[in-house]
Amino acid sequence: MTKSMTPRTLTVAAIQLQFQDERASNLKQVEGRIREAAAAGAQVILPSELFEGHYFCREEREEWFSRAHPIQNHPTVAHFQAIAAELSVVIPISFFEQSGPAYYNSVATIDTDGAVLGVYRKSHIPDGPGYEEKFYFRPGDTGFRVWNTRIGKIGVGICWDQWFPECARAMALMGAEVLLYPTAIGSEPYDAELDTKDPWQRVMIGHAVANAIPVVAANRIGPEGELTFYGHSFIADHRGDKVAELGRTEEGVITATFDLDAIAQYRAGFGLFRDRRPDLYSVLTTADGQQPMG
Repeated sequence: MTKSMTPRTLTVAAIQLQFQDERASNLKQVEGRIREAAAAGAQVILPSELFEGHYFCREEREEWFSRAHPIQNHPTVAHFQAIAAELSVVIPISFFEQSGPAYYNSVATIDTDGAVLGVYRKSHIPDGPGYEEKFYFRPGDTGFRVWNTRIGKIGVGICWDQWFPECARAMALMGAEVLLYPTAIGSEPYDAELDTKDPWQRVMIGHAVANAIPVVAANRIGPEGELTFYGHSFIADHRGDKVAELGRTEEGVITATFDLDAIAQYRAGFGLFRDRRPDLYSVLTTADGQQPMG
């Protein structure tokens, strides 16, 4: 029995916006761009990280914990569940999650019928000037996740996760057919001359090449306090070629369409997963590269 000759394609989109510190206006903006992306044929549509308001992790303020809500009946997640069902699209929604006394930087992946497939909690939590996330978020306890949506298998990491090859490789091994990273990244308050835009893109392009998988990154733009977010949301194909990109100050939507079966064939033929040596990788499970003293 032969496989169908009809190519299995997937059209992905990334949204890039400047946000106000006002939830209703931000949701309206994001919804409008989701509708725009869906009208252009997008099936998986990625907004950026923590888009309900300004990136509050710029400073440590106890009152910002009030922005968190449990996943159950979360108002923003529920809003986009209705949009996803109406448009028959997949939407990974970034949100500030409260779970009892614990707080997480999380993504709820919403399928084309509006159902929440589950929650991924950000694994790698940064801590530095302007990006003081460890004050707010516990390290995620979900492990890396891959979501078997009605239109394909997607892996979703969150911002700082995108710098770690282990995260991308884990999702690829779990069967992801595209990797998506909602992001909030920009200037560095301690060094006005430091611009991380190129390294930021290169590390994710490396994930695309090393795993033979498309990568989608959605950033924000504009000034917020002492930070200025540099945009440059992009989509790279399985060879690491950028096939769509927005600028540093440009709002908008980008899309790209991929033949998933052709990419799977390319991945198999390239031998990256055939030639892996997991038996040699135990050092990766250590913090410092040293085996425990016996």
